[in-house]
Order: sequence, then C-alpha cells, then structure tokens
Amino acid sequence: MTTERPRLSVVGTGYLGVTHAVCMAELGYEVIGLDVDADKIALLRKGVVPFYEPDLPDLLEKHNGRSLRFTTDYAELAESADIHFVCVGTPQLPGQYGADLRHVESAFASLARHLTRQSLVVGKSTVPAGTAVRMAQLVRDLAPSPDAEVAWNPEFLREGFAVADTLRPDRLVFGVESEWAETQLRAAFAPVIDQGAPVVVTDFATAELVKVAANSFLATKISFINAMAEVCEATGADVTQLATAIGYDPRIGRRFLAPGLGFGGGCLPKDIRAFIARAGELGVDQAVSFLREVDEINLRRRARTVEIGLDLVDGSYQGIRVTVLGAAFKPDSDDIRDSPALDVAAAISRQGADVVVYDPHAMDNARRLHPELDYAVSLDAALDGADLVLLLTEWAEFRAMDPTAIGGIVRQRNVVDGRNVLDPVVWRAAGWHYRALGRP
Repeated sequence: MTTERPRLSVVGTGYLGVTHAVCMAELGYEVIGLDVDADKIALLRKGVVPFYEPDLPDLLEKHNGRSLRFTTDYAELAESADIHFVCVGTPQLPGQYGADLRHVESAFASLARHLTRQSLVVGKSTVPAGTAVRMAQLVRDLAPSPDAEVAWNPEFLREGFAVADTLRPDRLVFGVESEWAETQLRAAFAPVIDQGAPVVVTDFATAELVKVAANSFLATKISFINAMAEVCEATGADVTQLATAIGYDPRIGRRFLAPGLGFGGGCLPKDIRAFIARAGELGVDQAVSFLREVDEINLRRRARTVEIGLDLVDGSYQGIRVTVLGAAFKPDSDDIRDSPALDVAAAISRQGADVVVYDPHAMDNARRLHPELDYAVSLDAALDGADLVLLLTEWAEFRAMDPTAIGGIVRQRNVVDGRNVLDPVVWRAAGWHYRALGRP
C-alpha cells in the first residue's frame, strides 16, 4: 500500500463522518463514504448535507461525484480504500451512564469481513478505554487478510467550527500498535501535518482517553463558573465580573468561563457520563467522582432558569406567553441533543405557559422532539405579544436585538438572559425587567 496519497473511506455519515469525508476530499484525497441508511446516502449523493454546519454544503458541492462519493456497500468500500475511518455514533445507553457501542462493533465487524488486503481501520468515535483493543482483536478474527490493522484517531470537532477544526486541527492524536500504522496515518494527514499541526503518537488507551479527558476538563471549567454563579446569587455578587477578574490569571484563562445555562449537545454530557461508567468498571470511580457534581451543577442551571422566569411573571406560568429564543444546544448548529434551551422550554410549558420557540436553524429538529411547543417563523413573530422572553441560545441575531425596538412588539418587557450576553444597563434603560444567572 502506497503512503504517497492513500485512498480513504469513512464509515458512518453522521455529523463527524460527513465532515471528515468532505474535508479530507478538500485536502486532496480520494474519499468514499458509507452508511447503512440508504436515505442518508441518497441525500448526500444529491449534495444535501443532512444537518447544519457552516461551509460544509459548499465543500460537498465542490467535491461530490468527483473525489468524493458515497455507497451502502462494504465490499465496495473495502476495495476502494486503503485507510478506513470509523465515525459512527456512541450514544448514551438508555437509562444508564455507559456508552452504547453497538454501532462501533457493527461497523468494525462489517468492514473487517471484506478486508482482503493490507488495510488500516482507524477508529474516530469517542469510546471507553479498552474498546480499541477489542476492535483490533475483532478485525484479526474476521478479516480475510492477516495484514489488516487497527489504530485510533480521536476527533476534536466543535460544532459550528467543524470544517476549520478538520482542515486546521490544533493537534492530531495517533493511537497505534506499529510503525506501519503511524506511517499510514501520517500519510492520511500529510497536508495538515505540513501546516504544522502537532502530532501525539501514543498507545490505544491514551488515545481513547484524550477526548473524554478533554471534554471532562472543559465541562468542569464550565460547571465551576456556574457553581460560582450559584454563590453569586446568594451573596449579591456579579458572576460575569467574577469570571473576568479570575480569567486574567494566566493559570486559569478567560475562555469557557462563560456563566449561564450550561452545556448540552451530543458530546459533553454523554461523554462525561460514559467516563464515569467506565471508571467504575475499572475500579477507579473515586478518581472521577467529581464529574457527577459537574453534571449536577450543569443540570441545576436549567431548573434555576425556570425559577428566575417564574419570579418575573409573579409566581405562575399559567396562561403566560413565553418566548424562548434558541433551540439548538449552541449557536451555529442545528443540534438539539440534550439542549438546555429545549429542556427549559418544555419545563415551562408543563407549568401551563404558552411557549413559542424560535431558532435560526434548529426548528425542524425541535418540532420532531417537542411537538407540544409552538414555533415561530421569525424573531418578530416569536416576540409578538410575549409576557416573558428567555434568551437561551446565544445566536448573533439574538445578541444584536434592540431592546427599544422589540419593546414595542412584546406585551410585557421581561427578559431572562440565560447566556449572559446582553448588556443589562442598556436593557434596563429601555424599560426591561432584566434577570440573568449569577447576577444581581
């Protein structure tokens, strides 16, 4: 197998898989993507990205049908590529903390049966430590070729910035068992390595731990400042000023000291829970016991947001028209998995409010998950006649709202700034009752 320009495949065309396939084509590789969902493949062949991610549709259109193609056939995949990236999901098990690895196991097994020549199968999915060793044995057991090998290359994509994170990563981690596997991965990422991306070559277990450790650290930093918000609410202090002050300490830094509604999405919540579960299986659960409180702090912010809104409407949501701005778990995404905004919207609706939701890109996904809520076609339509406005996803459109202008649209000027992105002085001067998490 040549290392000059290996042919690549991507197994799984969800968020990670589509992004990786498209961006590797942009880097100059021949790429084939596979999914067992024929409807997904049909959409991609037509040039349709089945989720919202800036810049990705243009790149798909640029390479689709040329250096990038899609299939549902594992035999075609094995024949067409030298290096195979497995990018399937690892959701949280229902009713448990652990990760559901059925999709990973199925992908490795299905591909292995068709590996008749020397190939490298690279896991990119976020998995518990020990998974890579099991997948390597699975490939050895099932692959017709004795030269099929496994490596692990965790992903570090941020939704909304996934294209840049793939084309210009801040690091590459290669979990390998041989020099040959490292050589193949270096060939697969040659353009970004040539740009100066640092490469960390390590064993399987370390490569598996990098992603969950990074996410756990990030979640801890976010929950720390939200824990301080709880203290600030009790003392009358301002958590945004506190975050600014401690953020000047170079040992701490200001990034991700963003007090507010907390984190959600398809990675941080389920990854830290899976980490807790795996640590328990390994007998080291006390080492990560603090992550349970990190999770609890995060969830408490949602309940506290509901309480603050209740204060502004005199103790009852019954018959109150509430506008919820945001459905995605973060801006520049249509991902509603474990969305704090939708959790709050649903909780308020259950207390009798007439809840209207607006989000620039996540409306269709939100409707499917919460059909009981109402949805507006525009920001102005969402605000019309509102008794209470909750800003819960910090889209630029919401941050830029003119409090005086929209004051003429709503019925009552009550706002909960769930992300601490509005200027309370400006909003109060425009006649709004302004409340936010962790601020007087």
